Amino acid sequence: MIHARTVLWLSLTLRSTRSLCRAHFGEWQPQRPPNPGAMENGTLPCREERPPSAQETTITEGAAKIVFPSSNEVFYNPVQEFNRDLTCAVITEFARIQLGTKGIQIKVPGEKDLPKVVVNLSEQEEEKVESKDGENLTPGDQPQIAVVGEICEEGLRVLEGLAASGLRSIRFAREVPGLRSVVANDASARAVDLMRHNVQLNGVAHLVQPSQADARMLMYQHQKVSERFDVIDLDPYGSPAPFLDAAVQAVSEGGLLCVTCTDMAVLAGNSGETCYSKYGAMALKSRACHEMALRIVLHSLDLRANCYQRFVVPLLSISADFYVRVFVRIFTGQAKVKASASKQALVFQCVGCGALHLQRLGKAAGAAGGWVKFSAACGPPVSPECEHCGQRHQLGGPLWAEPIHNLDFVGRVLEAVSANPGRFHTSERIRGVLSVITEELPDVPLYYTLDQLSSTIHCNTPSLLQWAQALGSALLHAGFRVSLSHACKNAVKTDAPSSALWDIMRCWEKECPVKRERLSETSPAFRILSVEPRLQANFTIREDANPSSRQRGLKRFQANPEANWGPRPRARPGAKAASEALERRRLLQNKRKEPAEDPAQRSARLKTFLCKRFKEGTCQRGDQCCYSHSPSSPGASADATPTDFTKAQCPPVASASPLPGFFWPSSP
Repeated sequence: MIHARTVLWLSLTLRSTRSLCRAHFGEWQPQRPPNPGAMENGTLPCREERPPSAQETTITEGAAKIVFPSSNEVFYNPVQEFNRDLTCAVITEFARIQLGTKGIQIKVPGEKDLPKVVVNLSEQEEEKVESKDGENLTPGDQPQIAVVGEICEEGLRVLEGLAASGLRSIRFAREVPGLRSVVANDASARAVDLMRHNVQLNGVAHLVQPSQADARMLMYQHQKVSERFDVIDLDPYGSPAPFLDAAVQAVSEGGLLCVTCTDMAVLAGNSGETCYSKYGAMALKSRACHEMALRIVLHSLDLRANCYQRFVVPLLSISADFYVRVFVRIFTGQAKVKASASKQALVFQCVGCGALHLQRLGKAAGAAGGWVKFSAACGPPVSPECEHCGQRHQLGGPLWAEPIHNLDFVGRVLEAVSANPGRFHTSERIRGVLSVITEELPDVPLYYTLDQLSSTIHCNTPSLLQWAQALGSALLHAGFRVSLSHACKNAVKTDAPSSALWDIMRCWEKECPVKRERLSETSPAFRILSVEPRLQANFTIREDANPSSRQRGLKRFQANPEANWGPRPRARPGAKAASEALERRRLLQNKRKEPAEDPAQRSARLKTFLCKRFKEGTCQRGDQCCYSHSPSSPGASADATPTDFTKAQCPPVASASPLPGFFWPSSP
């Protein structure tokens, strides 16, 4: 009886203590604040699975503020702010052109009210502008104004196929006027959850619609003319090749397609067969690889569009940092598609001197009655061996051989950015890059580099600036055109044939002679310099050899913006923080290299090998020799090669047992 009462009393005591602990814990536990986006809309989120704020990072870029996990679950690269700024600027000017044909003007924050002239990018737009001036507006009418952050019923429908954190779509909604809707799509459920939160945080839920779907299936579902998007932005991690076929079908007539490629190793010629499998062209290892990458991407876009009686018109093509970015318009027309073959070309590149020759795939010639006759081109433009150095040619392409920029459109974007420099954080760089683009020769594909020309004949050159002005002046004196390229700091674009270019280099070598006795008779330098120049070059400096962008001191070529600024690791569910991933990558860079061996361990290990010179009787080192002079040393054998094991980290050998992992021959 006493035992039963004791058990009952202990049970009640433990129960009351447990309840008291629960009460105290409930009072101590902090309450999480409600979602601010949900409070603004007056509703609570249906699913809130966000991690604690300590594991999140908040950034502000442009007019947008986003929150994303510190772990690498959703991809974000701050170095591509230039890419996003430029995209906002391009879409703004595209919206100004498209809505201008409908009598709608756009108003950009910070931009003065200046009259804008519509750039006629096509014959279709010219007809629309004429009809608008004659029919849509009357003298007493006031044009409709589209402002940032408001829905424009006749505005642009935008799709970001691979949105990740949703930063780009939110920036479109907060910085680009004249938008009807923005669809921010991603296949990751975690990314879509994050987008919903960021959309609410920025107050753009009326414009931005998060979507979770495969980007290809989403674009294939919008192939109907009435459901197409006016702007499609594709910025994948790596190659956009899997999305291009769907993208060229889902863009409206005259719509804008923006594509980023970060697989530059493939596009720059490191793996030509991989480039062909993705883009339908063979890339070459060339000094002009960055512009060649742009032209390969344009060729791939046009090739896919031609399958559906559509064709591309490039507006702007940029090679920057570790990626290339193209902005093209998509049109439909069977007659124009027939001309696409004449816009593509194969590239013949000499492996010795690097001379470039282009061979068009098709030929378009005028016929009687205003008709255009299309036929196959004739070739090849080169002989089996290079006429300058006697080396063989490599064949690359096909690639886009027409202009890669619309200079009128580039001028509009440059004017808008220059008039409103406070709009973007990278306005200074945008101005510099676009200024160099306006100075490029539009009808000259590819380029040479200053160091390539001088190193081929092994001649000395002055500084980069002086050499560029000297070579540019010589080309101008000879009656040729010359310019720089935004894709390479020391590039030279010229319409001079390779024979004239090497004649100028021969004349330069006479002023800075090369020691020809050191040259091999089969080397490209010996064969090029053995021919007397037909063209006598004049290296007197001309003022027009120095481009305007350089004279004004614009920021034309960006240096590394920060440490570890290259492509970031691919986003993975449950991944570590980006900083931890970068640190791990740095630590494992030389994972195949063993750490340095302790000198005492190395000395003891080498003493287990018999000295071959001692066995032959030619070793003069005696006791100072690092190898054994005793035939009875552990594991000693004349067949053992100590140099085979010097790279391995082996423990000191104290017995005759063989080292693990190696084969020891038996003693005779």
